Amino acid sequence: MNLNTSALFNDLQMQGLKSKGLDSELSSQSVSPSQTDFSKMLKQAIDNVNGLQQNTSELRNRFEMGDKEVSLGEVMIASNKSSLAFDATVQIRNKMVEAYKEVMSMPV
Repeated sequence: MNLNTSALFNDLQMQGLKSKGLDSELSSQSVSPSQTDFSKMLKQAIDNVNGLQQNTSELRNRFEMGDKEVSLGEVMIASNKSSLAFDATVQIRNKMVEAYKEVMSMPV
């Protein structure tokens, strides 16, 4: 299975910004992949996953408290988005750990 992590991180970042209403900020910034620091990109992706989970928690709480502005559909969509983003992050982490172990086991 070949994962394009750069595209995945960009998608996660866009999802996080769209959920916060900040998607216009990202479209105005054009940064080439070679200019970004990997750790910074990874931190942003993890922060976006965290933001999606917090948004889901907030929507779930509002729905449970009887807020008429939040529908069950919105809660379920937000829940599925955050779950998918978290699963993708875990898979990327597993691939990175696997690659690290492979590099460390190489003879010098």
